Amino acid sequence: MPDTFQLEIVTPEKLVVKEVAEEVQIPGRTGYLGILPGHAPLITELAVGAITYRAHGESRTLSVAWGFAEVLQDKVTILAETAEHPEEIDVARAQKAKERAEQRLKSNDPEVDYGRAEDALQRAETRLKVAAEK
Repeated sequence: MPDTFQLEIVTPEKLVVKEVAEEVQIPGRTGYLGILPGHAPLITELAVGAITYRAHGESRTLSVAWGFAEVLQDKVTILAETAEHPEEIDVARAQKAKERAEQRLKSNDPEVDYGRAEDALQRAETRLKVAAEK
């Protein structure tokens, strides 16, 4: 059985990660998935969350939002709408986005799209958490 797999994380703009990894944790739509080499093939939808992977004995984390992951025995491909390394995250912008989302959720305005505001809050909180791990 192999002890590594190829990990690729891609957004519409760029290839974010292309490494040999020992494991990865993916935020699936119904919860986090832990992937090890030789995992059974699957395709899953991504939620907002953090991808954590181990490559060359080091743990690395990225903030991701929405997309899909394909898991094969020797390769994991993640197609994400957004994916950011901790050093790429604008903390001030993420904090402002969090505050805006919280204000929208607290308002009684019938024009507010609460589902969208909840998504924005979760994304901002994930970005802040990942940025703090620098």
